[in-house]
Amino acid sequence: MKNVGYVYDPVYLKHDTGENHPENYKRLISIQKHLNPVMDKLTFIKPRKATARDITMVHDTYYPQEIMDLCSGGGTHLDPDTVCSEGSYEAAVYAVGAGLEAVDRVKDSQIERVFCAVRPPGHHAEEAKAMGFCIFNNIAITARYAQKQGYEKVFIIDFDAHHGNGTQKIFYEDDTVFYFSTHQYPFYPGTGSAEEKGKGKGYGFTYNVPLPAWTGDSVYENVYSTIVPELINRFKPDIVLVSAGYDLHQADPLTNLMVSTEGIGKIVELILKSANTPFIFMLEGGYNLDALGESVKLTVEKMLTV
Repeated sequence: MKNVGYVYDPVYLKHDTGENHPENYKRLISIQKHLNPVMDKLTFIKPRKATARDITMVHDTYYPQEIMDLCSGGGTHLDPDTVCSEGSYEAAVYAVGAGLEAVDRVKDSQIERVFCAVRPPGHHAEEAKAMGFCIFNNIAITARYAQKQGYEKVFIIDFDAHHGNGTQKIFYEDDTVFYFSTHQYPFYPGTGSAEEKGKGKGYGFTYNVPLPAWTGDSVYENVYSTIVPELINRFKPDIVLVSAGYDLHQADPLTNLMVSTEGIGKIVELILKSANTPFIFMLEGGYNLDALGESVKLTVEKMLTV
């Protein structure tokens, strides 16, 4: 059995988006409930509070202070979908800190894989722009921090139903971070066509697999059993980071994909078999509470056993 870390903190519940917002605190409550039967097999990791210096590894220098000011003012909408409440800044810096702590643990101990159950999510956040429920780009900051800790080549896999426009944009001209995404297309946020392959020295280090609505298990299994291993074998990463968004599930209310819980488990299994590196999974989307909880539980079980 693999040594798997689990990052969580009640501070994430302070990000108050409102009871009717799809990205609300109940998501993490459901995950915690579903993970109860396997929690004793996991190594609990407390996240640390990321600093402005940590955040500005990928975000503009003024951006953390801007978010802090907006949140401390009692809350507001950062874009039509993205809510910032009194407790959102603290939750967001600890969400970033989950990835930082995860990198340190896989580097300094026997932990091989880590699942970060965080919110707000991050993969839509651009250098100076919150969007799509995301405030700071957790996975992108984790990638840059991993590089500072000696993991020079980082491979990011994003299986969220929505394309991670922020992550792609941050690394679009970078040949040291490979960004791979499967997602519903055309769909929010409108990016992620197969023609988007990177720019300059980063050309060829972005790989998108846009999928039509109603795509199900068999297509995903084919992609993750053929394309991903080939790309990883070619790139030879030192660490693999995963934007784990569970809104590709057939029960998700915001998307139109048809992947089953078992299909998500197969995706995770194929990802874990594709590289002999540390793996860090970072929670992104997933808005059917039971489907989310069941899928995260299966993900963690695969991380323990594959």
